[in-house]
Amino acid sequence: MSLVTTTPTPTINDGPIIAEVDMGSDFNALTVRATVIQASTIFYDTPATLDKADRLLAEAASYGAQLVVFPEAFIGGYPRGSGFGVSIGNRTAKGREDFRKYHSAAIDVPGPEVDRLAAMAGKYKVHLVMGVIEKDGYTLYCTVLFFDSQGHYLGKHRKIMPTALERVIWGFGDGSTIPVFETQIGKIGAAICWENKMPLLRTAMYAKGVEIYCAPTADSRELWQASMAHIAHEGGCFVLSANQFCRRKDYPPAPEYVFEGSEEDLTPDSVVCAGGSVIMSPSGAVLAGPNYEGEALITADLDLGEIARAKFDFDVVGHYARPEVLSLIVKDHPTIPVTFTSASTETEEKTK
Repeated sequence: MSLVTTTPTPTINDGPIIAEVDMGSDFNALTVRATVIQASTIFYDTPATLDKADRLLAEAASYGAQLVVFPEAFIGGYPRGSGFGVSIGNRTAKGREDFRKYHSAAIDVPGPEVDRLAAMAGKYKVHLVMGVIEKDGYTLYCTVLFFDSQGHYLGKHRKIMPTALERVIWGFGDGSTIPVFETQIGKIGAAICWENKMPLLRTAMYAKGVEIYCAPTADSRELWQASMAHIAHEGGCFVLSANQFCRRKDYPPAPEYVFEGSEEDLTPDSVVCAGGSVIMSPSGAVLAGPNYEGEALITADLDLGEIARAKFDFDVVGHYARPEVLSLIVKDHPTIPVTFTSASTETEEKTK
């Protein structure tokens, strides 16, 4: 597979950039090399997709990447074009079978696939942000997993609002998984696809101090670029948006997998998701991308000193906030549908 690397910022040296990790030193001296991966899932084949992720991470690490961001639903797949046999008041037998196969490709969190991803992050010494389809029993979630460069799993974000027909196949995340992780290369968080358009969610992330805002997506429209530029400028943060680049042949052939309403117009080489992955600076300027040409590694050097320069003008939850007029309450506790009182009683007994 031929991959393109875009590095619009000047190369500092011929070898990998080693981050200054002493956070007590001059913050402006910290430069992070970040890569967003634009590549397709191997649909219905999670082991093969993990192998592909390993190869892509190896290549990104060879260019000196310290942070690597994968697209939405890279592990497990984004079921573009599929209707899962759903109409109001009716589900089909084929749609139920499609869901069974999709559920089979999803992963448990924690689980063996998470362990393997952690091992990859440690092997290549990169911070890793990975889009997955998570299964919790028989409910699926569109989820982002976070790993540090030592190979530790840090936690997850579940998409809190699936879009349109996604709501048929994915559950809704709650306020307990809107993390921002403090790492050696900055504070990292993520929002997935159109939940990036939710102002209150963005505000919650800004309040947690996000510096490197990851936006895995399935939206390849040019309009998406405006959203990414706005978030970078509004939040005074770097924005890293990773999308898949897919052709029809990257999905199983019909009739096993059907693109509803367009299958007859598609050839194996038809582009069904054109990518558009991009890296934005805190001023809203494009650092790398967008790329609409094919699978690619899109890389830029992030000068974290740019964050302070941007927030001098506008700090949305700081000097530009008006809490006496406008405020936000985030319910960040887990929402559990069933609680057993016997379990809580046992816990109380143990603490006596």
